Amino acid sequence: MAAASGAAAIAAGSNSTLAFDVERVREDFPILKQEVYGKPLVYLDSGASAQKPTAVIDAMREVQETCYANVHRGAYYFSQHLTDRYESVRKTVAGFLNAGSDQEVVITRSVTEAINLVAYSFGAGLSAGDEVIVTEMEHHANIVPWQLLRDRTGIVLKVAPIDDDGNFLLDAYEALLTPRTRLVAVTHVSNVLGTVTPLKEIIRLAHEAGAKVLVDGAQAVVHGKVDVQDLDADFYGFTGHKLYGPTAIGVLYGKADLLKEMPPFQGGGDMIRSVSFAETTYADPPLRFEAGTPPIVEAIGLGAAIDYVNAIGHEAIAAHEAGLLAYATQRLQQIEGLRIYGSAKEKAAILSFTMEGIHPHDIGTIIDREGVAIRVGHHCAQPLMQRFGVPATARASFGLYNTRAEVDALARALEKVKELFG
Repeated sequence: MAAASGAAAIAAGSNSTLAFDVERVREDFPILKQEVYGKPLVYLDSGASAQKPTAVIDAMREVQETCYANVHRGAYYFSQHLTDRYESVRKTVAGFLNAGSDQEVVITRSVTEAINLVAYSFGAGLSAGDEVIVTEMEHHANIVPWQLLRDRTGIVLKVAPIDDDGNFLLDAYEALLTPRTRLVAVTHVSNVLGTVTPLKEIIRLAHEAGAKVLVDGAQAVVHGKVDVQDLDADFYGFTGHKLYGPTAIGVLYGKADLLKEMPPFQGGGDMIRSVSFAETTYADPPLRFEAGTPPIVEAIGLGAAIDYVNAIGHEAIAAHEAGLLAYATQRLQQIEGLRIYGSAKEKAAILSFTMEGIHPHDIGTIIDREGVAIRVGHHCAQPLMQRFGVPATARASFGLYNTRAEVDALARALEKVKELFG
């Protein structure tokens, strides 16, 4: 496909691990050519939102310039043509996750909406005393929906702990499981610590206890291959904008038998079979959960982003990012007074840190003047900040377009922060 042509030039055949060329990759991202305050842009905030390759930008522009129409509604050519293209994205996502069927793929507007969908719809079958387990590492998007459900129905919310290095404590988690546990809601990769959770074992233990598992995969699908059938995940959500795609697009994978039993999340057009003032019957999944005009152009962009990543290859991306993480960890550990949070045995390319006596917001502001963009704050994970006894951290999160030279630029900028604060 045209959307993957730039990436295809980077990969040599099916095994692209030896052919990854980061400088060639960077040519696909127009924004990386810019300067900030007269300095080359060093973008290290892909964990918040990744930059977009030309393939994604062009795919979205092409739809709007040549064939835009609403989908699932029109009898005319543009509508039918774009409906086919829109539905083909569902197939692309199914292949990307190795779902059993594209009918197990619900298109949402974000991973946050995907999680809320499960909390509302699957949660409709829960009652007072039923248990939901989350972890200390969760993003607010995988905490607040369960608190809302708790406040509505009286469920019990339990929290699985981590150790001081950010490792998920399987034994402690297993001890939380009881016959009343109905759902485990767990991140695949922590957006703060980079911890890769032992997801397959988490799911196995939950299933043995009779519980289902929802996975927040927003940070995971960017860094490695995800196989929902191999994991045996019941629900798996991710978002487009961290995967080099557009904002306002997300995905919920759900096992077909579970989706079939769940009531609608929202009401409106496209999610119905028939409507009268006396009664409404609902469409089968996944349309049952897709009320209203969907994010059409954004879905096309997501499909292009997946094509782009697939053409480069997960193995090549993972190898490149593992090298960056190791190099960045070594470089930052040389800076006196800098503390890195999260050194789990399995970790993605995310580094959160503090500097002694310097507030993270000051760090971010100063290095911004050096052209270096990082995230500072609580990263939508305030309970995790409380776990480590800090109000905030600075975070550098790496993507497929980052380089060791950019790590060096980060380290130099952090040294300037030290100099300014004496």
